Amino acid sequence: MKIEGIVGKKLGMTRIFDEEGNSIPVTVLEVGPCAVVQVKRAEKDGYNAIQVGFNPKKLTKCTMPMIGHFLKAGLDSGYYILREFKVANIEDFSPGQIITLKDLEISKGMKVDVAGITKGRGFTGGIKRWNFQRQPMSHGAKKVHRKRGSSGANTFPGRVIKGKKMAGHYGAERVTIKNLKVVDILPDKNLLLVQGGVPGAPNGYVTVYFK
Repeated sequence: MKIEGIVGKKLGMTRIFDEEGNSIPVTVLEVGPCAVVQVKRAEKDGYNAIQVGFNPKKLTKCTMPMIGHFLKAGLDSGYYILREFKVANIEDFSPGQIITLKDLEISKGMKVDVAGITKGRGFTGGIKRWNFQRQPMSHGAKKVHRKRGSSGANTFPGRVIKGKKMAGHYGAERVTIKNLKVVDILPDKNLLLVQGGVPGAPNGYVTVYFK
């Protein structure tokens, strides 16, 4: 079956060795299993797509509208994460169907895009947030070592321009890393190993998009 993407969870990072003995840093992703919660068709909704759920939770923890939504699909549990993906052939999917890594058209060496929520770093200064250069560390430069410097303009326009890089909230935003190479696939454990780093902390939710 051909699907735009799938939902998973970042387990952490490790390394593996190739046939030549080179160390390859990889991120381990738990991809699926995902349940098809809703099927959208072009005749009714204007496009072909499916809504999938990841990470089951008890129906007693869901709101009444969501309980009806899950029961309508024939599911006996709710899901913490719901995502919608476009599909090539809508006839390959039906409500209540379980999608695992074995069902996806994925192979070693192919490229994928992975989106996740980066680690939140709170209110951060300009040096850490924007990689600003610090000011001189000599004795004459007192208490300005990590300050950003001038932020205003001249007499005209006499104000700080919108969008200027300053201290502020850093992290906790959705970031997509493109063209990550699939190094290994473990279908029995629903594990996908991609080369390089992926946004977010361990056990954070990610979305994997296939090329």
